[in-house]
Amino acid sequence: AELPLPTRSVSLQLTNDDDDERQHQCRWRFGSSDDDSASTISWRAESSWIFIGQASPSAVFANGSKAIVIWILLSLDIYSRFCLRHRSSGCHCSVAHISSVVPFGAENCRSIKGLNKRQVRLCRQNTDLMGSMKMGALMSIMECQYQFRSRRWNCSVVDRSVLFGRVLDLGTREAAFVHAVTSAGATFMITRDCSSGKLEKCGCDRSYNGFNREGFHWAGCSDNIRYGAAFTRQFVDAHERRKHKSLELVQMNLHNNEAGRKIIERHMKTQCKCHGVSGSCELKTCWRAMPSFREIGQMLKAKFDGATEVKLGQVNYRPGLIPAHSQFKPHTAEDLVYLHESPDYCVANNKTGSLGTVGRVCNKTSKAIDGCELLCCGRGFVTRYERLVERCHCKFHWCCFVRCKECVRTVEVNICL
Repeated sequence: AELPLPTRSVSLQLTNDDDDERQHQCRWRFGSSDDDSASTISWRAESSWIFIGQASPSAVFANGSKAIVIWILLSLDIYSRFCLRHRSSGCHCSVAHISSVVPFGAENCRSIKGLNKRQVRLCRQNTDLMGSMKMGALMSIMECQYQFRSRRWNCSVVDRSVLFGRVLDLGTREAAFVHAVTSAGATFMITRDCSSGKLEKCGCDRSYNGFNREGFHWAGCSDNIRYGAAFTRQFVDAHERRKHKSLELVQMNLHNNEAGRKIIERHMKTQCKCHGVSGSCELKTCWRAMPSFREIGQMLKAKFDGATEVKLGQVNYRPGLIPAHSQFKPHTAEDLVYLHESPDYCVANNKTGSLGTVGRVCNKTSKAIDGCELLCCGRGFVTRYERLVERCHCKFHWCCFVRCKECVRTVEVNICL
């Protein structure tokens, strides 16, 4: 039977490695076919785990029955199934739940948990943008898990109803990164879909036109980052305008939301193409383009490492965030800020949302955070040897199939105690 494949730069591949063993694998690829940074989701029927990562399945996302998994993949429902159901989940609950309704219409806006009245109104007025929002939400969690794949906190979920555990409630560096990368993901996807002509309400950025002082001609389709950032600012930030939230946490979340957008805005690239006989570049046409989302994730990760601890104070006679310690310089619009130090995430703790590191795979030769000494928090580790079966010595046969042999190798796996 034909499967209803998702649109918007998503491809689904179902493979059956061996009819006898019936070991199926489902891979879901984000990004264009020539994008090396494109991420994949894969599911293996023999283990019933969904993995998210790049090239190899490196981060466990959730487990579930085989029947549910394929439907989740096809309906883009992964992100929303793990969203917090209580109000303290912040804007990420509302952004995430958008991905639970496929196809999307104005009548679905009220059914999305966590949206306030302003967001419901924006949703109804911009249903065509909700598809971009859900793709941005999914892409952001994939990027978060990639960037923190070797850390004690690795963007993992607690169970089917909870996304990131209590991390978003604590005002920590991790919460700062989640807000920033989610805001950046929504901005990125809306901007990209505008430029590709998938959205009716926006298109290319036409403010770049004519000849530049450097001698090139503005042409092509410049990414409309202003539209993407403006809508995300309206929709995502609206969820922070709630009375029961502390003012300092609201200020922190709004700042980090904006930092995610600023990272893209301030790192737009000028891309050019030469025209002329034999590549003589008699005429050069250029346009403005966003960096890849992998680059954005790396920049946000660097901001995470250098995040500024802040407290509520007075800025221009109004409540605002100032450095918690006077010896530190004020943060910029692109910097991430946090209110409280992070827990060590060594052991499971429901109050902090920590899952602990028991059972995590570590690198016994590394002295960095992915090394067994640091990742296992000094508890030690156990070494296992696993038999890995891989395809090898593949040959193309006319016409038209590829035949491979199976190679077996033994790999060493170190597991935290």
